[in-house]
Formats: sequence, structure tokens, C-alpha cells
Amino acid sequence: MECSSRRCAVDELNEEIVETNEPEAAEIETTKKKKGMKPWQAFKNFAIIFSFIINFVLILVLLIVVPLIIPIVGDIAVPIVGGLNDSFVDMESASILQTIHVSDTMPISFVLPLRENTVVTLTDSVMLGEVPTTFALPDGGGAIYGSVTLSLPAGLALPVALSVDVPVDQVVPVQLDVNVDIPLNETELGQPFNQLKDLFGPIDKMLRDLPSSNKELIDRVTTSVINPPEE
Repeated sequence: MECSSRRCAVDELNEEIVETNEPEAAEIETTKKKKGMKPWQAFKNFAIIFSFIINFVLILVLLIVVPLIIPIVGDIAVPIVGGLNDSFVDMESASILQTIHVSDTMPISFVLPLRENTVVTLTDSVMLGEVPTTFALPDGGGAIYGSVTLSLPAGLALPVALSVDVPVDQVVPVQLDVNVDIPLNETELGQPFNQLKDLFGPIDKMLRDLPSSNKELIDRVTTSVINPPEE
């Protein structure tokens, strides 16, 4: 019984030691966990501070740079891009107007048929010899048959029926001015100009929608803050 009592005393002492060590062990475990979390917590704090600094610097740069860029965009970029876009739009409806002088020769070869009733004038006297004729005697005295010789004077107008084929074979000089009007969009240049118009059109619209001055920028920002757009 005495031995059992000693054993019981030892067991009670061990239990007291275990109970005493349990809070210490829990505290040690908690301390280890806190030590393990310190690097992560430090990195997280650094990331938050670094992100805040970067955002602050970007906002500061924008506030400094934007007022300098807006006048440049309004005074330089908008006129240049707008002028290019307007030029490409005008090119779409433009035409090539030119007067071309033609100086050349053209060979011709054909047969010209002449079938026409006309009046010709004798340029010289024409002798008509031994022309059969009939002379009628007056008062039923009969008729005399014979021939006569006639002379047609120069300048006499004679009606004639022309029926002749005239061959034509010669070289004809050609001298003329030809007016040319060619729409540009129907030529090979039309497609490139249309592509440039489609490229610069949206850029021109975007630049024109930007504030044209610092005052307009401030007014837009103020309006957006005071009266935000409805969703």
C-alpha cells in the first residue's frame, strides 16, 4: 500500500507538470506561428505601400503632363490628322481633268461610191460633132433628117447623174485636243485612298472628341464628378 501511495504521488506530480507545461507549449506554438507569418505580413504591407506610391506618382504625372499634352494635341495633332482625313475624303470624289493634245497621222484606204444627181459647170467649150437631129418643116411640110455640129460654151450648167466609185488611199494628219475626265475612285489609286480614309477617320474623330483646352478638361472632370452619367 505504501508503494502504491508513492506511485500515486508520482503520477499526481507528473500530471501537475503536464498541466503546467500545456499553456507553455501552446504559447510556444503560437509564437512560432507568429514568427512564420511575420515575413508574409511584412511583404503584404510593403506591397500595399508600394502600390499606393506608384498610383500616387502616376496620378501626379498625369496631372502634370496632361495639361501640357492637350494644347499640343489641339494645336498640332488635330489640324494635321484632320487635314489628312479631309484630303482623303476629297480624293474619293476627285477627278483627273486634263486636255491631251493628239498629233499623229492615220492611214485610210476605202472605196467611196458616188450616187448622186448634181449640176456641173463646163469650164471650157465642148464641141459636139455629127449629132443626129430632125428638123420639122412648118405648115406640115415634112421633116428633114440630118446631123449637126454643136459647141457647148464654157460656163454652161449641165444637170448630170453621178454613178462612180472613187478609191481613197492616203495618209491623213490628225491634230486635235481631247478633254479627259477620269474619276479617281475608278482608277487604281481609289482603293489606297479609301483605305487611308478608313484609317484616319476614326483617329480624327477621337482627337476631335478630346478636350481642346485645359479649361474644357477641368469642366468635363467637374461635370463628371458632380453629375455622373446614368448607367
